[in-house]
Amino acid sequence: MKTIRIIDGQPQYLKEELGNSAGVRVKIRSSSICGSDLHMIQQGWAEGRVLGHEFAGTTDDGTAVTVEPNLGCGRCQHCREGYRSHCDEGAQFIGVDLDGGMAEYALVPEAALFPLPTGIDLSSASLMEPLAVAAHGLNRARVTDSDKVLIIGAGSIGLAAAAILCGRGMPFDMTARYDHQKAAAEQLGGNLQAGRGYDVVLDAVGTTDSIKESISRCRPMGRIAFVGTLWNPATLGLAFCAREVELIAATTYRVGHSDGEFHEAGKLLAAKPHIAAVLISHRFPLEAAVEAFATARDRAAGAIKVVFDV
Repeated sequence: MKTIRIIDGQPQYLKEELGNSAGVRVKIRSSSICGSDLHMIQQGWAEGRVLGHEFAGTTDDGTAVTVEPNLGCGRCQHCREGYRSHCDEGAQFIGVDLDGGMAEYALVPEAALFPLPTGIDLSSASLMEPLAVAAHGLNRARVTDSDKVLIIGAGSIGLAAAAILCGRGMPFDMTARYDHQKAAAEQLGGNLQAGRGYDVVLDAVGTTDSIKESISRCRPMGRIAFVGTLWNPATLGLAFCAREVELIAATTYRVGHSDGEFHEAGKLLAAKPHIAAVLISHRFPLEAAVEAFATARDRAAGAIKVVFDV
């Protein structure tokens, strides 16, 4: 079996046995690199692991699936409500705590399988997970049709949020650093003329500077949702208190329910397949692991979402 395993802080292409762990065997078709994968490697959290929590493929009976990668006990209130990432007994994440989908095959607990809706191309279905993250961020921020919305940052998660807003038919403004990000934002319906007085600001960067900008552009008593993870400590200033803005964290999604965010992501990809072409900037085979990760790190060179074709 072909895999990409992190060894000495670097992605290594290997051939190894699948293993004997329990689960449903999935033949991977597409697996994508998340920004969190890069941070985990940098901080030494991924050593010895097969990464990949964004992936899709087929089971042995031919069923096309993606994976809801957060696992819990299934018994506590959080799990019953679909928030397995907050499991009272401790959540586990495929591609983080357990080997993930940057491989030819993966063994996946049956409870984590999500059958793909008809009309989704397996080569693009790894986008389901980041789109679900973005949908959850919008839901946590309680975004409505009447809200004036700004997205700060046009990396992969910021553009995923733009795609969800596009699917919902909601107008939005967006800030972007690079020309290829600006082009992608415009293809998703974003207006690149950012102003002030927004009801909701989606911070897809997660730094002290982006938080400062979010506060300055948000209306007093508005809402700021972090759809980008704060990997390093960030600070708040006097303006945060003076403007009485609400800060909202959003990291994963609701799973295992018919109204969960994976359902919205699936409907979006099926209805608007052009979104995949906008978000996926590069494709590589597993054998090109080093080049793929180097590309994903270099946003200035045109990377948005880097996908492994398996």
